[in-house]
Amino acid sequence: MDWIWVPSLACPSRYLVFLLIVSGRSLLFPNSPLVSADPSAPTTLHFNSEGIFKILQIADMHYANGEKTPCRDLVAKELRRCSDQNTTLFIQRLLSSEKPDLVVFTGDNIDFDSKNATKSMDEAFQPVIAAKIPWAAILGNHDHESSIPREDVMKYLTQMDYSLSQILNPSMGSLLGQDESQMPVQVNGVGNYYLQVFGPSGSESENTSLLNLYFLDTGEYSKVPSVGGYDWIRANQLLWYQLLAAKLRGSAPEASTPTPALAYIHIPIPEYESVLKDPSKVLGEKHEAVLSPSINSGFFTALLQAGDVKATFAGHDHTNDYCGDLLGIHLCYGGGTGYHAYGKVGWSRRARVVQASLKNKKGVAKATPDILTWKKLDDARMSKIDLQTLYDASAKRGIFGAKGGPMMSPILLILLTLVITTCSSCLFNSLYAKCRRKVGVDEYSRVTEDIPLENTYPIDSDNSDDD
Repeated sequence: MDWIWVPSLACPSRYLVFLLIVSGRSLLFPNSPLVSADPSAPTTLHFNSEGIFKILQIADMHYANGEKTPCRDLVAKELRRCSDQNTTLFIQRLLSSEKPDLVVFTGDNIDFDSKNATKSMDEAFQPVIAAKIPWAAILGNHDHESSIPREDVMKYLTQMDYSLSQILNPSMGSLLGQDESQMPVQVNGVGNYYLQVFGPSGSESENTSLLNLYFLDTGEYSKVPSVGGYDWIRANQLLWYQLLAAKLRGSAPEASTPTPALAYIHIPIPEYESVLKDPSKVLGEKHEAVLSPSINSGFFTALLQAGDVKATFAGHDHTNDYCGDLLGIHLCYGGGTGYHAYGKVGWSRRARVVQASLKNKKGVAKATPDILTWKKLDDARMSKIDLQTLYDASAKRGIFGAKGGPMMSPILLILLTLVITTCSSCLFNSLYAKCRRKVGVDEYSRVTEDIPLENTYPIDSDNSDDD
């Protein structure tokens, strides 16, 4: 690979304090240049005139101090001339070759050893801002470990040019159509939000969302003393997603199926390990353990029940880049992009591309997009590898959205759910009656006291702090 130096475009001021006034809110950031929104930046996303919408995922830049930052896991001759600037150059090459409509940064965007977090963010996101491409970001478990708190990191990202990132989530009350003051439940984390991709400008679907994008904050580390490892998607985040998915589906009642959606996270959920049980449904490489939370909080189950998300995209594990189909939902890694992050000697840094198309292979327009993905490598040829179909809108789908298998009408599915619920209730009542007769009410009460209130399932994993 050729190593090319590019100049730093960040503001050199390190000790000035600026008052940021954006959307009527004042945010105070130390050691920061002034961030102001570009009025020409798009605020809505649309498929282009060819019916294409392309997303570039950048995972784990771990940007720190520019040209003074050392790289990791390269051959010796490359290490001597490598820095954060090589991450910048790779992203510039990606933007030039792929010309994405949206760039998504999936966390660990800056690293713990950054001496000035806001300056690091200015430099890290400079390529996409200079290219005037809309972008969105979530945080990983390292973004807040530098010089400013986690919430302030996310606030800063939301105010940068061309950023569509969000930090303020609607309350549960607003999603339920109620007075927010009556149900001001806050969603855990910072940066749980969604974006909609509308039809091509000037088309009949110009004001109709044809692709929804969810962004969730997977947190940092467990705050439960008895549970080690990483944090997990919390119950109120699950409820937020479920209510939002139902609301979005309700906005298109004429559709027989939900509008296709994608979900972006940083820390992979435990099912990223489960999908490996059937290698025939997995494409890509695994070079390290799946460092998911030790608690399975049920996010994958929520996705299955809602039926809209066709794929999830994670970072965190830099040398995993596989994408596998589990019950009709693809679980995908982006692969590590940053040179200051750990990697694998001889294994190129990479990024994942997702393309949604409103035309079939014959060029005929469709109302629901097909979704493809591939990866681009930072090698001499910018190699494109592992082309994969994530969603074929014309494919016959089974009960849970998996390809093939018997189709089930919504009415039949509701009836089946009622039957299962009724049978489960009857079985429980029968067992309850037998238990009362056998051990007595008092003993039965003592037995049930030990049943956990939440469905959490420990998963063995080799958690590491080096992600």
